[in-house]
Amino acid sequence: MVRSLWTAATGMIAQQANLDTIAHNLSNVNTYGYKTEVNEFKSLLYQTLQTRTTTANGDQKPTSAQVGLGVRNSAISSIFTTGNMINTGRETSFAIDGKGFFAVRGADGNTYYTRNGNLQFTLSGNGNMLADSEGLPVLDTNANPIILSEDYVVSNIVVSSDGTICYPDESGNPQSLGITIGLYQFNNPNGLEKLADSLYAQSAASGQPINESTNPNVQRSKVIQNYLEGSNVQVADEMVNMIVAQRAYELNSKAIIASDEMLQQANNLRR
Repeated sequence: MVRSLWTAATGMIAQQANLDTIAHNLSNVNTYGYKTEVNEFKSLLYQTLQTRTTTANGDQKPTSAQVGLGVRNSAISSIFTTGNMINTGRETSFAIDGKGFFAVRGADGNTYYTRNGNLQFTLSGNGNMLADSEGLPVLDTNANPIILSEDYVVSNIVVSSDGTICYPDESGNPQSLGITIGLYQFNNPNGLEKLADSLYAQSAASGQPINESTNPNVQRSKVIQNYLEGSNVQVADEMVNMIVAQRAYELNSKAIIASDEMLQQANNLRR
């Protein structure tokens, strides 16, 4: 009975973490480029009550008697499906149609990755630098910050579907500036380390970033200007998941109450 108390308690702890994840998803329903996260569970150790043996009559017992000791959260995975495309009308809004990520240079000098294409041009010492909403420089296909001369009117910048930055000539026809926004893929995006501000960091589980412009073995993503990729959170699904998590939490709490009542009855046997 004491074992059942702790087993049910692990279920309540696991469902609390599940509810926290659902709440995190709902809070980011309007976050550009956010990806839904889901909890994954695994059972804890099993305790062997009786090994495979024979009965009193000498008959073989093909299975042992084992009891589980509860559950725990094994991982919180992200679902990297494409969100809805939102038309913003801004020249520096970019959505990715595909598996690619934008690359940005962090304040610590490391490279991070994001699906949030809410970018902007900011003044730097060398001209107009393309940066994300936090001011981090966006990198090109050569992993260099994208900086344009101050002679260019940034509102006239055009970006093609392959990420090439163009500027209209005297005839109004877009001409390439020789700079392409970098897009990178990962063999296992679920292995990326999640950071704040919709940023991801590469890890041993995700593998090295794959530069789409230099690797012909990957399907290239498309850059869609004037659009942003919305969150792929489905509110209706999250509300259903919340109800399921609450019911599972209540069920585990009732198991604790039942075990407590059985212990109370056992204590009362001495009276």
